[in-house]
This record gives sequence, structure tokens and C-alpha cells, in this order.
Amino acid sequence: MNARVFRDTYGVPHLRAGDPLALAYLQGVNAARDRAWQIEFERRRSLGTTAAFLGAEAVGWDVFARQARLDDTARRCYEALDPETRAWVAAYVDGVNHALPSGATRAPEFAETGLAVERWEPWAPLGIWLAVHILFAGFPSKLWRTHVVEHLGESAVELFSSEGPHGAGSNGWLIPGSHTASGQAILAGDPHRYIESPGIYQQVRLTCPEFDVLGLAVPGIPGIAHFGHAGSVAWSITNAMADYQDLFAEQLRRTDAAVEALGPDGWAPAPSHTEQVEVAGADPVEVEVIETDRGPVISSAIDGRAAISLRYPPRVTGRLGFEVLPRLLRATSVDEVDAAFDDWVEPVNVVMAADTSGGLLHRTAGVVPRRPRENMLRVVPAWESAHQWNGWHDPMPRADVHGPAVMANARQLAASLGVEFAAPHRADRIHELVTARTDWSVETMPDIHTDTYLGSAGSVLDLLTELDDLSSQALALRNELLTWDRHMDASSTTASSYAAVRKALVSRLTDHFTVLENADVPELFTAWMDPLTHVSYALENLIAADLPDVNVRWLAREALEEVAARKPRPPWGETHQLAPLHALRGPVFAPGEQPIDLGLSGDHHCVLSTSSLPGLTDVCIRASAARYAFDLADRADSQWVVPLGASGVLGDPHHHDQLPLWLRGSLAPAAGALTREDGAYETTSALGTVRIEAADPERDLDLIHDWVTADRASFWGMTALSRAEIAATYRFLDEVPTHHVYIMSLDGTPVALLQTYDPQADPAGTGYEIEPGDLGVHLLIAPGTRRPGFTGHLVTAVTDFAFTHLGHPRIVVDPDAENTKAINRFHRSGFTLGPTTKIPQPNGTTKTAQLAFLPRPS
Repeated sequence: MNARVFRDTYGVPHLRAGDPLALAYLQGVNAARDRAWQIEFERRRSLGTTAAFLGAEAVGWDVFARQARLDDTARRCYEALDPETRAWVAAYVDGVNHALPSGATRAPEFAETGLAVERWEPWAPLGIWLAVHILFAGFPSKLWRTHVVEHLGESAVELFSSEGPHGAGSNGWLIPGSHTASGQAILAGDPHRYIESPGIYQQVRLTCPEFDVLGLAVPGIPGIAHFGHAGSVAWSITNAMADYQDLFAEQLRRTDAAVEALGPDGWAPAPSHTEQVEVAGADPVEVEVIETDRGPVISSAIDGRAAISLRYPPRVTGRLGFEVLPRLLRATSVDEVDAAFDDWVEPVNVVMAADTSGGLLHRTAGVVPRRPRENMLRVVPAWESAHQWNGWHDPMPRADVHGPAVMANARQLAASLGVEFAAPHRADRIHELVTARTDWSVETMPDIHTDTYLGSAGSVLDLLTELDDLSSQALALRNELLTWDRHMDASSTTASSYAAVRKALVSRLTDHFTVLENADVPELFTAWMDPLTHVSYALENLIAADLPDVNVRWLAREALEEVAARKPRPPWGETHQLAPLHALRGPVFAPGEQPIDLGLSGDHHCVLSTSSLPGLTDVCIRASAARYAFDLADRADSQWVVPLGASGVLGDPHHHDQLPLWLRGSLAPAAGALTREDGAYETTSALGTVRIEAADPERDLDLIHDWVTADRASFWGMTALSRAEIAATYRFLDEVPTHHVYIMSLDGTPVALLQTYDPQADPAGTGYEIEPGDLGVHLLIAPGTRRPGFTGHLVTAVTDFAFTHLGHPRIVVDPDAENTKAINRFHRSGFTLGPTTKIPQPNGTTKTAQLAFLPRPS
């Protein structure tokens, strides 16, 4: 099977290789080429080194990453992997390391920040996974609840229960064959996350003889963890909203030799050391890293107020669950998906799966500790034995599936695993829609994806019905709202008016909780301590609560009058605009590009969940990070879309070409028409048009055989090989992701054979110190009469191909040391001679090669 990258209409990479390791390498190469800035930025987040290029605003995260021991935990988890999985992850990292230098040249953020590419450690993907998900379970909410109790009393610990995800959520639905037109299941949904640029999910297809899976990958992570379709089985997840991280109040003291922490059994050593966080444009920040028997200290204070430690399963168990990833790729049935997820750790998810044999799956997966409920609500004292962990929830909750099933972060399946879940509005609405018909198809999935009915509007509208003594304008607005269909459509001015009333009510309610302002927490967690945010998400609960000294009806009357006096309102989509997040606050559209109207339908509790902060702004920063509809009847009919595009490079044709589809709720084919990415490169020279196209070992065998066995190719060491041996050699080269073969033609006539290789995977690389991004090149000029300057022009085309098209920073050549003609040719083209080295040849001999190097012009 060819080791190749193909692209569909939207630039989605379809990767093919001869075995899983080669495919993992190729996936790493692709991630580095398409998402270089994104994956390197996330790796730096896991290391806690982002302030070195982002400046002081990133110090808070870097301090936390160091104190929480993210990189050390990732290393531990990597070392605990079984050898096969460890090799698979390492192959992916090798691919990243090979292509990252060239990928960085395409990403403008590297030049803008001065960020230099570094070589990844083998455990870097595990570090990225931790950095992306460490806040997923929302442990900072325990800081908030502790703060609430301190100021409002014990009875208020769950007053601000929002039953709504502050960070991440998702919709998912499983429609069995009994409710589809085809008689086979459909698995569909949309993960809700902050809409980042580049996007958190990368559409990809991974194919080798052992498996063929398409799905949504996380850049920087091998395989397809969350949403995949393997042909005979498909799987997807949502956040279970489980609580599996604890915060402990620690009493620390410093002795002459060390730091000690008070635990249930008395004082015990707490290992500590200091680290420096480099800060662009400012002095370094010194961080003391302390770890107690509970876990790393993330808010430290010694001999003063209590410090706080974080206990989280990967740090305790030394496992993340990465062993599951290659097993999912090989799964062919629901039973195999189910068995794979038995070993999942972080984050805790609800999983759905279906297969072509009628198998259905609905379960939770991950690791959740058993401990008192108080641990799940607030910061608890480390010195009290009652708060220690006591094993794990086992078995994890699961459900029997007899009809359509829904997952939308609500209590349902995972109720025993957490304390705060999404309000039931999305889950109830999806279930209502799915069960309303029995002829669903992939083409009709947008009817669910884009549903804008706002179930949570009832609490506010019911409150408005209780109001009296209203002005005529307020009466008119109330009548308009009470006859509204409760759909948050972008074109609706009534939806906009409702949002304005809600916003005014939230603002007034928040004014009654000023005592909760200015919580004393580390910088990173201040966003979780904002009363306005909590009032916004807990509005339904606060309306229903009997709040002392708060007349909610009076506040609602004021809010209604305020908005009525400012009528008319613009359509909802005019203020409810998508605002993708970028680490550098970079634009979505490149200079000269025509901007797209980013107005949105939907709202936080709609199925089309486009979340703003209701009390502060209508701008949307969290929504569907992807939408998918996996068809078990025929995978080729599956569809998907992401908010931006396949490429993370601003100005690339596929940077945001899916955005118009996403905005209008449409999906794109998941198996579109493919083209070879590494073919058809053309440049114009003084001799004519030079074309470089990927060779096909079957189609081009006659040509290759004639060229490599000609007398002029003696230095290639293949003149004595049989046709069968040459065919085997080039079939092998076509199967590995590290070596590529091209045919060069001039004005349509084949004139040369070009071979490229990764020196890290070639004997030539043992003879010198490889630099990141090096590309090895062999060039064989075909027999025939040539014009003056012919070879020089071809060499120029090759260097342009390597530097401009492939993006490599340096070319390495290794002609035979006795081939003075070739050596002189390269020298005249600007190559610098290096050492000589011994390289094994296809015919069993060894050649002495003269290495030479050409860096990309600055």
C-alpha cells in the first residue's frame, strides 16, 4: 500500500501507509505540515513555556503547568505504556520532528513571535492531551463553591448550580436501524468547545492493511480518539461531566532540610524544587514546585494560609488511556470498541457506538475515584482521613439501548459520577426530534444539528407573566415574547429582545452578590471566580431559589422596562457573532480576503449550542467544534464539517473554506473525491516547463528500469539488478512514508528520476549530524542528448520544489565520492561539501558517499 497523502475537495488529508507505524509517522508528518503552530503551541503549554514567546499574559498558565507537573506526568504515563503503544506514539513523534521545521515556515505565528522549533520528546502527545483536558472536569469550580460557602454560608454551596458546562459539552445521538431509512444505524452529534483557530479537531482518514478509519483527530495526538468510523463500526463521545479531580487544603511547613505537609498520619516530606518561567519582555518568574502525598500543590503558601493541592487520576495511576487509541483503530465491532474503552482514563466520557451487525453501545468510560461527596463540591482538608480516595468506580455506568439514545452532558447515565451536569434541555429536545420519525438519513441530520428551540427560556418567560404595573412599551414587549416560538434564529428580533431581557436580569441579579467579587485565587483561576459568569449559567436555579433580600420579580420588571425603552432590537445574528479564539488574537481572514458574515443562530441551551456569556455579551466563543453524521449503511455517505478548515495556516485555501457550510448548518462528504497531494508540481525554467509528479511503481516501472540500469546510472548501484528486483525496491519505497519517488518531465517528456528521503530513516543519516527538517535528495538524469545548462536548471527546480513546495529548511545529497561530475554540479549550485560516509547499496555493496548540504535561502 502506497505511503501517500491524498486530499479531498476541502483539503482533508487521507493518509495511506503500509503498516500502523508507518501510518503513525505519516500522521505526525501531516499534523506538522497542516497545524505546525497549533501543535507546537500546545506542546509548549504542556511544558509551561508559553510566556517565553507570549509574554506576561501567559505566566499564569505556565506557573500552573509547572506546579501541576503536566510534563512529568506525561513522561510517567508514556513510560508505563506497553511497548507496542509506546512505539506507535514514538513513530508519530518522529513524523512530527521530521516535518515541523518545514511546517513552521508556512505558519506566520512562528515569525511573529520569534518562536523556534524544538525537537519533541516521545511523550509530547501525552503532555498535549493533559494540557488540553486538565481543566475539563472543572476542578476550579470547587474553588468557587468554597468561596461561596465562606461568604454566604453552608446552605449556599450549590446555590449557583448551573446544570450547565462551563468549559466543554457535546451533543450526540444514536439512531438505530429501526428509525432510519436504510435500516442501519446512524451515529451523529457535535462536540461543543471553545471555537479556536486553528480548530481543536482535524478531519482525517487513516488507512493501512490492518484498518481504515476516518474521523476527527486532535492535532498533536496519534490516532482518532473521540469520533471515528471504521466501516463496520463507528463511535463517538460526549463529556460525561464526571467529577474525578480533588482539591485539598494543605498545611505546609518548612524545616531545615525540606518542606513537609500535614496528612492524616501526621507530617510527611513534600518533595520540592524551583523552576524558572521565562517571560518575553520581562524578568523570569521563579516557581516553587511542591508535591504532597495528595498531589502537586497548585496554590502554595508555607507557614501561612492553606495551600491547595490537586489530585488527578493520571498523576495517581501513571496512566492516560493511550493504549486504547490503537485498539480503537483496529476495532471492527461494538464489542471491540467496548472492550477498548474499558482501559480509558482521561477525560471521563459517555461513549456511543454502533456496528453493521446491529450492535449498539451506550456507556461511560474513564477513571473516577470513590470518595465522599464533599470532595466533589469543594476544597477539603488534607489532614482528615475521611477525604482520602478509596478505590475507583467499577464498573462504570452503562445502558441497554433499545431505541434512539441521546447524550448531551445531562445527568442520565453519569449521575453517580458527578455533582453538576448540563440542564436537560438539549437532551430532551434531541430525544423529541429523534423519536418523531422513523426514516432518518444522513441528509436529514442537519434538522437536528441546527435546531434552535431554547428550552431554558421558559423560566424567564414564566417570570414575566407574573409582572404587573408595566408601561405600555413593556406590555407590548412581554406580549411579543410570550407569543414567540422560542427559536433563537439569527434573523429574529424577538430572539434578540429575549437575550437582552435575560442579560439585563443577569446583570441586576449579579449586583446582589458583590460580596463574592475579588476572590483570592491564583491568576489562572480568576475566570472561574466571576459572579457574573456564575449568575449567567445558574439563572434558572436562581429564579427558582428563595433568595433572601432579593426580589427577583422586581428585577425582572426593571429588566423588561429597560429593554422595552431601547426597542427596536437588531436581529439576533447581528450581535450573536462567532469570534474564534487565537493565542495571538490573530484574524480569521487574511489580508485581501473577503470577510464572511459570522452571525449565528442558536444559544447555550439550544441543540445548536452557540454559547455567549448572557450577562456580559452576545458574542459567541463556544459552539460546535465539529459536526458529524456517521452512516453505518455506507460509510461513503457519511458527512461532517468543522468551523474553519483542514489547514491551520492563515491564507491557505483550506484555512476556513468549510466556514460557510458550518454557518448555514450544512455538512460536507466525509469521503470526497481525492487528489494526490505530492504530485503535479510545476515551475517554468529557461528550458521550458518542468513538472515533478509522484511516480507509480507499476505504471512507471518500464521507465524506471531503463533509467536505473543504464550505464550512466552506474553510481546508483542498480545496473545488475533484475526487473523483478527493481520492481520490489520501488514498491517498497512507495510503501514507506519516509521515502518518495518522483518523475521529472520537461514540456511533457520524462527526463529525470527524483528520490527524496528522511535522513532519520536512511543509512545516509548515520554519517552526519542531522538537523530538524533535513531532506535527502537523489537525482538521476535520464539518458539522452541534453542542451547546455540542462542539469543546472533541473537542480534549480529540485531545490525550489524542496524549499518552496515541501518547505524543508535544508537539502542533503550523497553522490558517490568518485562521481566528480555530480559533486561538481552540486557544488556549482551552492551546496557545501561535508563528510564522506559509507552507505549500503541495493546490490549488496557499499558506496562511499560525499555528503553535501544546501540551506534554504534566508
